[in-house]
Amino acid sequence: MNTLEEKLSILSEMIAFARADQELKNSEYNFLYSVATNLGVSKKTFDNLFSKKVAKLIPRTQAERILQFHRLVLLMNVDNDQRLIEISKLHNIGLGMGLPPSAIEQVLMVMHNYPDKIVPPDVLINIFKAHYN
Repeated sequence: MNTLEEKLSILSEMIAFARADQELKNSEYNFLYSVATNLGVSKKTFDNLFSKKVAKLIPRTQAERILQFHRLVLLMNVDNDQRLIEISKLHNIGLGMGLPPSAIEQVLMVMHNYPDKIVPPDVLINIFKAHYN
């Protein structure tokens, strides 16, 4: 399981990503809070992340990196409004985590084939598996 520092880093990165378009919509906040709850982070600690910096930690395993990338894809699509800045930032975050560029691009293309652009986890995993083989 992730340490508290890793959980806060995950959430902090997601908050920064949600703010890429200079606004934080209620749907984005609610999604972020549901991730925080899932990670076992209190509301007070979560809300403090909007005003304080935490150390950025890259997820240790490839599975954790793919999971974080998936969270970010879901976050980008939660408001049904994908902007070029968000797509570009998501691509760069994926690269920064060491994910294969071709897999990132494929996920960003296939998301349009699914309702609300929600890529099913098994599809996402299969895309990354194909690029690692």
